[in-house]
Amino acid sequence: MTEHTDYLAATPFVDSGNPAITAFAQDAISAAQTVKDRAIALYGAVRDSIQYDPYLDFQDPGVFRASTVLETGKGFCVGKSAVLAAAARASGIPARPGYADVRNHLTSRRLREMLGDTFYWHSYTELAIDGKWVKCTPAFDAALCERANIAPLAFDGVNDSLFHPFDPAGRRHMEYLTDRGAYADVPFATILADFKKFYPGLFAAAAPAASFRDEVTT
Repeated sequence: MTEHTDYLAATPFVDSGNPAITAFAQDAISAAQTVKDRAIALYGAVRDSIQYDPYLDFQDPGVFRASTVLETGKGFCVGKSAVLAAAARASGIPARPGYADVRNHLTSRRLREMLGDTFYWHSYTELAIDGKWVKCTPAFDAALCERANIAPLAFDGVNDSLFHPFDPAGRRHMEYLTDRGAYADVPFATILADFKKFYPGLFAAAAPAASFRDEVTT
């Protein structure tokens, strides 16, 4: 197992030393007794207190930085994963953001037109719990899942939590295509370069008036 010491330190994007991150983490784990309990509490706090929103200015590094995402209260998978990793590190839990290319079925017509159905650099978080790395995905908040008529993705601190439940039609909402591995920090420059390569329309389009949550239908 990889040494954990490298995954407790603050980095430019997983800025676990930021006072707002520290306060958020302390509040989330106030009733937790074990490492596993702290990890589960942090996962739930990040998943549901930060609204999932893919309509962002991806050229802004703040969109990828944990403290900025926490401050704005909204973010996409990469930003929310960074928040969870930062909050975990602030709580003494080694953590690192991980990435994969996925086929996403929880989307809207507008977002599908902009991105297609393959999402590059989709992010999850790896947490070191009881001697092993466990993956979890805090991206889609409970309110969004309710809108899409699916259960929020649960995390038990023991098993990897990557796939959303099947929808009423029997379809998974996320299919993993390529795992890009885990990093000590968010590889902002690399992600931005690939976004510009694969999603040129994303940078030309104006942000919609409606939120992504309002666009999602079952």
